[in-house]
Amino acid sequence: MLTLAERPCLAAATGRKPRAVVIGSGFGGLAAAIRLGARGYSVTVLEKRDAPGGRASVYRQDGFTFDAGPTIITAPFLFEELWTLCGRQMADDIELRPMSPFYRIRFADGACFNYSGDMDAMRAEVARFSPQDVDGFTRFMDKSREICRIGFEELGDVPFSSPLDMARIAGDLIRLQGYRSVHGLVSQFFRDERLRTIFSFHPLLIGGSPFRASAIYCLIAALEKRWGVHFAMGGTGSLVAGLVKLIESQGGEIRCNAEVDSIIVEKGVAKGVQLASGERIDSDIVVSNADSAWTYRYLLPASARRRWSDRKLDRASYSMGLFLWYFGVRRRYEDVAHHTILLGPRYRELLKDIFQHKTLADDFSLYLHRPTATDPTLAPPGCDTFYVLSPVPNLEGGQDWSALAERYRQRIEQNLQETVLPGLASEIVTSRVATPLSFEAELNAFHGAAFGLEPILTQSAWFRPHNASEDVRNLFLVGAGTHPGAGLPGVLSSARILDKVAPDASVFA
Repeated sequence: MLTLAERPCLAAATGRKPRAVVIGSGFGGLAAAIRLGARGYSVTVLEKRDAPGGRASVYRQDGFTFDAGPTIITAPFLFEELWTLCGRQMADDIELRPMSPFYRIRFADGACFNYSGDMDAMRAEVARFSPQDVDGFTRFMDKSREICRIGFEELGDVPFSSPLDMARIAGDLIRLQGYRSVHGLVSQFFRDERLRTIFSFHPLLIGGSPFRASAIYCLIAALEKRWGVHFAMGGTGSLVAGLVKLIESQGGEIRCNAEVDSIIVEKGVAKGVQLASGERIDSDIVVSNADSAWTYRYLLPASARRRWSDRKLDRASYSMGLFLWYFGVRRRYEDVAHHTILLGPRYRELLKDIFQHKTLADDFSLYLHRPTATDPTLAPPGCDTFYVLSPVPNLEGGQDWSALAERYRQRIEQNLQETVLPGLASEIVTSRVATPLSFEAELNAFHGAAFGLEPILTQSAWFRPHNASEDVRNLFLVGAGTHPGAGLPGVLSSARILDKVAPDASVFA
């Protein structure tokens, strides 16, 4: 098999450079473009919005810089690989700053837990909450490492294209108790309910409920411990800008304000795309970084789909929605950590309201991001930049966010003012919100679900939309809605899988 370094040379020698079109410029699409460019393709990335990034776009307002979406960077080697493919070093363009603690978790009664990668510090924190659970913490981290080794390191970039692929891992799945929920497995190691919450919240970072997501996602604790949690100086948007430059250095192009209306299919084979403007772009392969359900429901005709029919998509289970409030203040809150999780008075019941009942509860839990704790340049001097995220039902809940948004924002503002941001109301100088309606309208998220399909066992691996489309030849999927799932490691790994399922450029030369 040819190495990645040899493949472009082969394509160049034939005198024809095959074309790949990538729909969407989120991290999955950008990573896919770089990998295809390194394999000899001429790549065009098409972005609906006026700037690249997708969910990782950037808002600049009144001197403040807001990362719209992902803020937690783990497994940085997956980014470093992309620079290496282009013959460069990531450190020359991007500074990743390690976080310590990873998160500060605050309970409704004011008790705080500093969650970090320092095992001794973590044992001390666990002991402060429940001395009898220190041994359980050690055993849980051992279990998490085992799950991470198999679930991420061995299988994270392996395509699941056949039921036999599932059969091959059935033994590991049973041994690792993947049939349990994350909370169910965590509860085997901790007696204290607060610690069960602390060590089970991670699925929420990828759109899942700890009470429904497979225990395989317990791997996140070990993943963070091994590779750390980082922040990109300049904001997550600096990573987007760096990847765009890599694509351009390969001769690829990013076209913004270029919404794809449909994927052109002829005799069961993807032949390119048609834009909303009416322009047709022919290509040898098509890679969709759009929401997987949106791709199948709206970009492909029903006649081209067998497995992912409208009925199957309608019966699938989708992640929660998100309410996001971006705001800048005229002072600094030095006591607030970079990543703070503010838990409400309910845990299991709140998540049941969001995921199962799809009702908007009176209480909430919040993730507060203060990037200026690490990079003050993201706000004017003496100011702080924030965004706060509240998990809410997706649009299947029927909430009218055009009417609810401001009242909900005010409730969050009051909560923050009463807990970690005293005097907040009088300090705000700029503000904007995003709701599940925004995700649907701006990001083409099916049902406004922020992370696509919910990460439950029956919607994971082979059960998830495949990286190589089951329905259309030469159509490939990357991003949160395909295998292995949401979160930056998952999204970047989905692009890695392209190296195994997409044909070499030489096939078309």
